[in-house]
Amino acid sequence: MLRYLIDPANAITTAGLICSSLSLYLALNGQIELAVAVALWAVLADHLDGVVAGRTPNRHPDMAKMGKSLDGYGDLIYGAVLPAVLILQLNNVELLSLFIASALLLAGAIRLSYFANFGKSEDGRFFGVPLSYDIPLLAALILVQPLVPAEAFLPMVNLVFAALAVAHVASVRVPSPNNAMYLAITVFAVGASAVLAQRGISP
Repeated sequence: MLRYLIDPANAITTAGLICSSLSLYLALNGQIELAVAVALWAVLADHLDGVVAGRTPNRHPDMAKMGKSLDGYGDLIYGAVLPAVLILQLNNVELLSLFIASALLLAGAIRLSYFANFGKSEDGRFFGVPLSYDIPLLAALILVQPLVPAEAFLPMVNLVFAALAVAHVASVRVPSPNNAMYLAITVFAVGASAVLAQRGISP
């Protein structure tokens, strides 16, 4: 079973799962900025594994089948479970955050189930906003937190993620990222994770 993880793309997916696990630990420990910093590397792993899979010569079909399933579970964890836990922690597990977290988990499961069965539209677009938007968006919100009045920050985060839960399952078509978008995501993720890690470590 573990031999399937030797495949380069599957190894990257596994590394992303490890990042998600570490991020969950940090989130539950109240280290939100560090948790989001590490979660951004799970996002990067999700983008990179597909690129590597497509460029691996003579990749065995069994490796690809295993990778597809593994990637789906990774998407659910970093794209739905992590944001839900982070929203709960940011709100000190208040009742409103339970509804938002539950909506994120449910929307994530529905969206991934739909994608696994029906894939993209005929023109190559996603139905609904992909889960990979959640962590970068949360990172952007936390980066600007010092500029936002304290009493406005949590309502803003809750409103954004409540809307995002709806957008995940809405009948909207979202273009697949092109090379420029992948580059922008990579640059943002690396830069934002460095800033958030520095803020999280500083006394």
